[in-house]
Amino acid sequence: MKLKFLGHSAWLIEGSKKVVIDPFITGNPQAKVKAEDLYDVDYIVVTHGHGDHLGDTYDIARHSGATVVANYEISLYLSSKGIQNVHSMHIGGKYVFPDGVGFKLTPALHGSAIIDGKDVIYGGNPAGVVVFMDDKAIYHAGDTGLTLDMKLLADELIDVALLPIGGNYTMDVKDAAKAASFVKPKLAIPMHYKTFPVIDANPEEFVKEAKRLGINALVVAPGEYVEL
Repeated sequence: MKLKFLGHSAWLIEGSKKVVIDPFITGNPQAKVKAEDLYDVDYIVVTHGHGDHLGDTYDIARHSGATVVANYEISLYLSSKGIQNVHSMHIGGKYVFPDGVGFKLTPALHGSAIIDGKDVIYGGNPAGVVVFMDDKAIYHAGDTGLTLDMKLLADELIDVALLPIGGNYTMDVKDAAKAASFVKPKLAIPMHYKTFPVIDANPEEFVKEAKRLGINALVVAPGEYVEL
């Protein structure tokens, strides 16, 4: 299995199936790919409704036929836009598809409003997600502040934790490193930084702090892969 960082909070997980999480590609200054490069994915996960996470979900889903995994409210919104293959979930729920790929939504402290023209639409609870595939467990925290609930994720035996570090809207470097120490993954990777001036955090500082707390950590640049 390999994980490709698409920039900001967007990730592509490639194993027996292809899973893209929070596909903010168009308008993402860090993205090295185009939305059409993801038309072959099997699943799209949306952690919450903000535009820098919902991103190109509609376009990719329409062309790929991928199953969109999201909370109930976002699922309703996408269905109203003509996306047929949607699987709705909510916090704490876990579902394993017939092909063996599983998803579990986890708590996240954030917002989830969907901006549709001049309308602000309720996007349900924000979430993180654990993706289970090929005997690996990948935790994508979504946008969140630090929470003690993250300690429960240690029971999931997380292989890789993808954690926001930018501050302002999410955890900063110090809190993200503490989150990694709660989750206890085999590897922690920072995300959600430097896309905009207000989240101009240093990922190397996260790696240093995580390692001080006993967690292996690595910076993956946009466009790069890490293999498991």
